[in-house]
Order: sequence, then C-alpha cells, then structure tokens
Amino acid sequence: MQDKLMLMIPGPTPVPERVLLAMAKHPIGHRSGDFSKIIGELNEDLKWLHQTKNEVLTLCASGTGAMEAGIINFLSKGDRVLVGNNGKFGERWAILSRAFGLEVEEISAEWGKQLDPEDFRAKLEEDTEKKIKAVIITHSETSTGVLNDLETINKHVKAHGEALIIVDAVTSLGAVNVPIDEWGLDVVGSGSQKGYMIPPGLGFVAVSDKAWEAYKTATLPKFYLDLAPYKKANAKNSSPFTPPINLMYALKASLEMMKEEGLQNIFDRHKRLTHICREGVKALGLPLYASDEIAALAITAVIPDKHDAEQIRSIMRKKYDIALAGGQDHLSGKIFRMGHLGFVSERDVLSALGALKETLAQLA
Repeated sequence: MQDKLMLMIPGPTPVPERVLLAMAKHPIGHRSGDFSKIIGELNEDLKWLHQTKNEVLTLCASGTGAMEAGIINFLSKGDRVLVGNNGKFGERWAILSRAFGLEVEEISAEWGKQLDPEDFRAKLEEDTEKKIKAVIITHSETSTGVLNDLETINKHVKAHGEALIIVDAVTSLGAVNVPIDEWGLDVVGSGSQKGYMIPPGLGFVAVSDKAWEAYKTATLPKFYLDLAPYKKANAKNSSPFTPPINLMYALKASLEMMKEEGLQNIFDRHKRLTHICREGVKALGLPLYASDEIAALAITAVIPDKHDAEQIRSIMRKKYDIALAGGQDHLSGKIFRMGHLGFVSERDVLSALGALKETLAQLA
C-alpha cells in the first residue's frame, strides 16, 4: 500500500506526526531573535537529554560528522589512540583516525561479541609515559546489535588520568542510559535520525571541560567542524554557520515529546521492546547474533540459518511494507537487523514479528 512503509531499521527511524508538522512550518531568519530563542531552548533540552551541564553542540552533519568533529578537535597528528573495534562502526573510527595521521592501536573483538574492558585496562596501565591521548569507543555497535561496556572501559580510562574518552553514542543516546557528567565522559557524538526521532541531518557533540583543555593544544586541521566557533555561538544562542532551520523545528518538537515521556520511561520502553523482539524471534526458531547479556537496545540482529536474509527482507518489504536492515560486509545476506529505536511501540514490534512469522511460513 502506498505510503504505508514501516521503518524497522536502526536509522532513519520513524518520525512522529507532531515532528513532521513542526518541520512543515515556514523557515524564519536564522539570525533573528525568534530563532535565537529556539536555539536557547534547544541548548537547554539537549543538556537534559545528555545528562550534562556542559554545552552540547549542534552540527549540520550525520553521526559520522559528529564523530569526526569529536576526534579532530582534541588531538594532534601522531597522537596515540586506542580504538575499540567489534563491528562496522568501530572499524570506521579506526579508519577515520588513521586518515588524520593518528597512531591507532585497535582493541578488537569478534563481530557479535563485546569488547573486553580488561584489554583496555592492560593497555592503559602499560602506558606509564601517558602517551595514549584518547580511547575511542562505540557504545552501541549498530552493525551487530552489541552494547559495549562503556561504564567499565571509562573507569579504566579515568584511572589512566591523561587520555580522553571519545564515545560513539549514535544508537545509544535516547535509548539507554548515558549519564555523561556522572561517568565523566569527555566527548560524546550522536545523530538526529536515531533516538532523537527526526530525519537525518543533525549531529551532536557533548564536550567536557577536560576535552576543551585538550582543544587548546590540538593541531589537526579543521574549519567547518572546528567546535570552538560552535561553542562561542552557543553562548549567544546562535550558530556559526547557516543551520537547517526546519530540522531544528523538528528537534524542538521531538525533545518536547521526550521530556513528556521522561528519560527513565524512555529507557524502560526500549528495554521492553528489545525483550519482546528477542523473545519473539526465539519463539520463531531463529538464532540471535548477539547474546541477551550484551544486547543493544536499538536493534536485534537475527541469523536466519535456514533462509537467505536478503530474501526475508525482500518479502517483508514487498508483501508487508516493513523495512528491515541487512548485514554489513561479511555479514551481508547472513543476518538481518530489526530496529526498535526511537518512535517505536510494542504494537510496531509485534506487527513486525507477525509479518516475519508469515514470511518464514511462505519460505518453508
């Protein structure tokens, strides 16, 4: 049926009607007093969502842009960094870091497995000369549905004393508890098309005081993603460059909805959706790619061991108007990923599971 597509992927996620209607408003001047008021409200609400007293900077960029900004603003060429790699996005941050001339040491785990915090502890404790300048971690590895133990890894980083922790929270922020100030996270990047419930186009970077101190001596090249002008503009409820005005209307509406629901209720809802999805998949006799103990709350990765994953996705899309995500790289055709992030309810997950049951019956 036309215009009936249900997005059950890790991003972009479904957009509420209230948010879509906000986007439909006529844009106003981005240097006007009225828009300055909107920016001021957004800045306060973003601090609430990020659980921080520090500024959260809004960029016209994807989550990758936010992470690039989070890396290049606080490091210099030749700096040694540890990068956790247990999936497509951890792999991406290692590639990105090397592109800027950083000395990268990867701490890896098999896809579908959790990064071992002890590996980070050992490397950080060995570094008695304090040459490690940052640890870069993907909190929720979207490619595999694994939630890494950010809290424990961060404790080891804090014990090191010198290194910053730079976090990809693209599919964890707004789904799982990420208490930035309580844990002392230094740089946290995220993107609008995930838990924020709005279309792609905005990236967010939360920055600690410690990271801003590192900024003073960082020498990697930057211009549009130089975060100092964003910080300066934030203080004046402004932006250094032309912002995507209508996306910011959308952000205002979505943050209002999130505040109405409440942070803990949001986290609890995502836990329920994850449990329903995983138990439903098990009941259909399909193996899960990641174990329950390390499952992310954004997506569930499924191994259709008796069927081709792409065939399942095709039937779900063509017959039931439900979009599922495929596997990436060596997992292409071997797994599919069912998203339950953002503006998703129990009804959505149950509907997708019902369609999946019928799809498997058709393939039997």
